[in-house]
Amino acid sequence: MLINEEIKLDYSDVLIRPKRSTMSSRGEVNLERTHKFLWSKKEWSGIPIMSANMDTVGTPSMHTVLSKHNMVTCPARHYLKNSAKEFKGKEDNICWFGGVDEIDDLKEVQSGFIGLDVANGYTIKFVDAVKKLREKCPKATIAAGNVVTADMTQELILAGADIVKVGIGPGSVCTTRIKTGIGYPQLSAVIECADAAHGLNAHIIADGGCVSSGDIVKAFAGGADFVMIGGMLAGHDECDGTLENGVMKFYGMASESAMTRHDNHNTYRGVEGKTVEVEYRGKADETIKDILSGIRSACTYVGANRLKTLSKCTTFVRVNNTHNTAVSYTHLTLPTKRIV
Repeated sequence: MLINEEIKLDYSDVLIRPKRSTMSSRGEVNLERTHKFLWSKKEWSGIPIMSANMDTVGTPSMHTVLSKHNMVTCPARHYLKNSAKEFKGKEDNICWFGGVDEIDDLKEVQSGFIGLDVANGYTIKFVDAVKKLREKCPKATIAAGNVVTADMTQELILAGADIVKVGIGPGSVCTTRIKTGIGYPQLSAVIECADAAHGLNAHIIADGGCVSSGDIVKAFAGGADFVMIGGMLAGHDECDGTLENGVMKFYGMASESAMTRHDNHNTYRGVEGKTVEVEYRGKADETIKDILSGIRSACTYVGANRLKTLSKCTTFVRVNNTHNTAVSYTHLTLPTKRIV
C-alpha cells in the first residue's frame, strides 16, 4: 500500500489569475487550433471541443450544430455499425469510438478520427488492442482511453495512439469513483497527461468534469488539446430522448438505462453510471455560443489572443470556493429604525 501525499486538483479547486492585457475585445480571440498528429501525420483545424460519445448527445442533429461552429462530434457507439451515414457533412470533424471488439468496424471508417473507448485503459488487453488498430489502420488518426496518469498516457501513445482520452470518474453521470473508489482529480490528470503526451508530440482529450465554460477554460489552460463535454450538451432539441414535463433524461454509458437499451447486461459487470433528468434548454446552438463566449472572455482576461497560447498565459490559484452563492437573509433579524 502506498499513499501519494501530493496535492491533486479538480476544476473546482482553482481559479485563473487575471493579467494585464493589451486586448480590447473578445472578437480578437481565435479559438481554432491546428493539430498535426504523431502517427497519422494528418492535420486537423477547428475549435477543439467535442461532444461525448453518449446516446443522448452523440446524435446526427448535434453533429449538424457542432459542425456549424467547426467543432467535433463523437457519435454514440450504436451508430457505428448501421447508421454512420446519418452523420452528414464535415466528416473530418467526426471521431468514431468503438470497443476492443469493434476494430473491424472502425477499419471501415474513411475519414475523421477513430478511437478505442473503454472505462479502464490500464489493461494489457487494451494496449494490445491499440497496437492492433494501428496495424490495421496505419494512416488513421487514432484516439484511445481512458487513463489518468502520465505513464499510461505514454504507453498508449507508443502503442499507436495519436490522442489519449483522459478522465476516470469525473463525469456528471459517472459513478465509478463512488462504486469503485478509483479515480484521479481531473485537472491534475489533464496537466500531468498533457505534459507526458506533448513530450512525445502527441495530444490529449480532457474527458469529463466540465459543468461550465469556465471548466472548459481550465482544461485548455491545463494543457488539454481537446475537451469533451456531455452534460453541458444534454437537454437540447438535438438530443436523443423525449421531453416530458420540461425535462429530458441524460444517462451514463455504464448506467442501467444504457445497459437495458443496448442489451449489455452480464453476470460480472455492475452499474457504474446513473440516469438524471435535466431541464429542457432549447436549441443547442445558443448554449454553444454561450460556451464559446465564455472561453473568449477568459482569454481576454489573461491576454491570450489565441486558444493555443492560453496555457502559457495561465497562473492557477488554489481556492476554497470558485462560485458565488446566493445567500438567504430570511433567517436574519434586520435592525429597524423607529420613526416617530
